[in-house]
Amino acid sequence: METQWLDQTEREAWLRLIAVVELLPGVLDTQLRSSSGVTHFEYLVLAMLSEAPDRTLRMTALAQRTNATLPRLSHVVRRLEDRALVERFPCPEDGRATNARLTGPGWEAVVAAAPGHVDTVRHHVLDPLTREQLGQLKEIGDALLSRLDPDGRMTALYDPERAG
Repeated sequence: METQWLDQTEREAWLRLIAVVELLPGVLDTQLRSSSGVTHFEYLVLAMLSEAPDRTLRMTALAQRTNATLPRLSHVVRRLEDRALVERFPCPEDGRATNARLTGPGWEAVVAAAPGHVDTVRHHVLDPLTREQLGQLKEIGDALLSRLDPDGRMTALYDPERAG
């Protein structure tokens, strides 16, 4: 099969997407580290736990929601445990599984970090776009996720219509 090279329009779109994918994590991480002392991934872990029933998830479910491997997640949760923001305990329904629960200080940390994070997301991602562009961005995300997440595992976590 012969390579189908990118035309000028495809190349320009691709390079802009790559620039966003490369720059945005650093912007989010810098803001959260400076204002709240957590990395973007730590914030994501805390936020996912804050939205769960009883602020508790099995580690496997938390890994899925954060798109992390269990070893990476375990390392980050251990750091959060060291700071008393999260606690782990055996799952009552399945003794082989481990749950992670947001502690009181963890809840306070995510509540304190959220406004600055939202302001940063608005400033760098949402505010530069029109309402029409936001709809287009959602559609573009859906189109890309149909290939990147064909089973809809990650997508269902963020889209109530797909969660079933």
